[in-house]
Amino acid sequence: MTTTGDGTERQTPAHAQIPTAADLPAATVRRLPEYLRALHSLTDSGVDTASSETLAAATGVNSAMLRKDLSQLGASGMRGVGYNVATLAAYIAGVLGLTKFSRVAIIGMGHLGQALARYPGFSDRGFAIVGLFDADQGIIGKDLDGLTVRDVALLPGAVRDEGINIGVIATPEAAAQNVADVLVDAGVTSILNFAPCVLAVPEGVAVRKVDLAVELQILSFHEHHKTHRQTQTGTVK
Repeated sequence: MTTTGDGTERQTPAHAQIPTAADLPAATVRRLPEYLRALHSLTDSGVDTASSETLAAATGVNSAMLRKDLSQLGASGMRGVGYNVATLAAYIAGVLGLTKFSRVAIIGMGHLGQALARYPGFSDRGFAIVGLFDADQGIIGKDLDGLTVRDVALLPGAVRDEGINIGVIATPEAAAQNVADVLVDAGVTSILNFAPCVLAVPEGVAVRKVDLAVELQILSFHEHHKTHRQTQTGTVK
């Protein structure tokens, strides 16, 4: 237990019970990786404690929302001191399931798949890329930073034998659903989908969709309406 500046004893993250997925709003879960990134950055800078205002500024959310999110996790800071950075980072990592490495397969070794395979930041955040797969005979057998691209037909066996628990789909749209079906049939229940389509998966399979074109379209919307507002107010030069 920790005694706060007002004499109230509160449970520290190190001893709090880690909440389940059902306990946390989806919006809170989406913000947790940003909190963790900010905490790691503070640790790298030699910061031991940080206020909610400091963490909020580093993550781009308001401090009231951050305190509410952390309270839902069971994490409390000390009044007048703030949060212990290392303890809070370890706790959030536990909530996110990052206390052990997740074993990841990337399917689709085009330009995007190869870029993902070569990205060095995954290992620092608890993810081990252990399998690369494609259907193109011209790519199969190619070495990418020590991993050999394998035939996608070998994917089910690799999931079983190598403990792969996350699949990353970087294929063209036409192949994405078939790859998702193979992953699900092999026992994978977490999929990150970069293909520009919606995947049909059974209940209990988590899918996160990343569509870069959609994100650019949203930025285009904001740019268009910013320009429109400036035109209306006569501020465009």
